[in-house]
Amino acid sequence: MSKKIASARISTSSSKLLQELNNSLPFDKVLYREDIEGSRAHAYMLAEQGIISKEDYAQIEQGLVEIYEEVEAGEFLLDGDDEDIHMAIEGRLTSKIGNAGKRLHTARSRNDQVALDFRLFVQKNTQKIANLLLENIATLIKVASENTNTLLPGMTHLQHAQPINFGFHMMAYASMFKRDYERFISSYERNNYSPIGCAALAGTPHPINRKTTAEKLGFKAPTLNCLDTVSDRDFALEILFNISTMMMHMSRLSEELILWSASEFKFVQLSDKHATGSSIMPQKKNPDIPELLRGKTGRVNGNLVALLTVMKGLPLAYNKDMQEDKEGVFDSVKTALLSLEVLNEMIGEMTVNVEQMEKACMIGHLSATDLADYLVKEVGIPFRDAYHITGNVVNVAEEKGVDISELSFEDLKAVDDRITEGVVVLLDNRASMNARISEGGTSSVRTQEQIDFLSSWLNKEKGE
Repeated sequence: MSKKIASARISTSSSKLLQELNNSLPFDKVLYREDIEGSRAHAYMLAEQGIISKEDYAQIEQGLVEIYEEVEAGEFLLDGDDEDIHMAIEGRLTSKIGNAGKRLHTARSRNDQVALDFRLFVQKNTQKIANLLLENIATLIKVASENTNTLLPGMTHLQHAQPINFGFHMMAYASMFKRDYERFISSYERNNYSPIGCAALAGTPHPINRKTTAEKLGFKAPTLNCLDTVSDRDFALEILFNISTMMMHMSRLSEELILWSASEFKFVQLSDKHATGSSIMPQKKNPDIPELLRGKTGRVNGNLVALLTVMKGLPLAYNKDMQEDKEGVFDSVKTALLSLEVLNEMIGEMTVNVEQMEKACMIGHLSATDLADYLVKEVGIPFRDAYHITGNVVNVAEEKGVDISELSFEDLKAVDDRITEGVVVLLDNRASMNARISEGGTSSVRTQEQIDFLSSWLNKEKGE
């Protein structure tokens, strides 16, 4: 039979099916650190306000410290028949110190208690994820700085479009991760308010000091409205959204690593540490890590949609539906932390095949736009006419079986006699890449500016 510390109104034993459906201890035991941390702060405030005696506080404080040590040492196993982590710890405390333990729950409810524990968990892991994002940005910057002159086919529609450098491509993902980092930091600041002291939904008649507990727990201040607070899970939705967006970015990078490591591309080679073989084909080297990262994006997206669906029709204040708020968050946080660690290691140890990338730039007439731009700037031809002239030049290159950059001046002039000899130099792929000198462009100089800017920003965020 389930222990029912909070069941004064219920006179009969719960159905076994209800117990099984209601029991959250198997998953919310993850919150034992936060629960003990919150209880210690609450007890401190109760004593400071004279709501409980100093003697009771001393026993509660010592008991909670001992329970924490017992859990950490594996002596207190959180696998009993308590219905949740809060009851498990309170029950253990009462068994250790008697009536003093029963006074701990004065001026609070499980509603604000769980809101506190869960928010503390989300806040701590928001910081962990943000720090790992900084590490990934640093790794991308390092790879980019080594490849500001490495030519790569820039693509649209997965078709060769214009020559860029590989460092520029890496900086695109570093920019995505910077936005991800900023989202996590913004969420941390927005949600850094303490729920404890709101009790069930309307506050408490006890003369508590919510500012004291907020300060003890590292929050900026108490939350504003108790009715909102106990039923608010925006902080959980935010971390799920932030993780989903971040994992979407990781999935896009993973997709490119999968393509680039394929035989048709051979742009990069993943370390053997980050690939697997085939059970039947001995020659295979499979990019399992980026494939798994790509796949886990669906997992975290599902967790976000699940919680949005749980919350969409709930009246104020707390409803038991909200017990479904945690497992998806725990899962997404675990997935995010592991994914960031393995991605960082994989990117840092992959080999960039410079020769193969530059060879691929000779496919697809990547400098064709440079010819059109030249005709507009130097000859004064309207762009739409220049566009069609360039198309005719590309047709000539196709007929000859060469890249547009390999055509002779005579070949070009035969298409339109207004073309001058200076254009031949402009059609070189490296010259084309370095011609993109607008701010944010792919030229080696502009790419280095991006690297310098993001490096400076990174050092500031790390406090260096």
